[in-house]
Amino acid sequence: MPDEAAKIKTYTEDKIMCVGLPARVVSVNDGTAIIDANGASRDVRAELLSNLEPGDYVMVHAGVAIAKINSDDETEGNDVLSILN
Repeated sequence: MPDEAAKIKTYTEDKIMCVGLPARVVSVNDGTAIIDANGASRDVRAELLSNLEPGDYVMVHAGVAIAKINSDDETEGNDVLSILN
């Protein structure tokens, strides 16, 4: 296991954590966004974020887009999630 994966595994073994899902916005309509999360399409609530546009990246938790992120954050998030799986 690579060093980074070992650090994440060790940290998460005795911690309770909420994991947000990084995703790319495909479309936005009336407070709802369709996102692409690592190849899976989902509808999420998007009322918390202003000026959300297709192509933006967001962090999604419990079906709600909670923050805008950049593409580097999305890539890093997907890498961490693949280690945890």
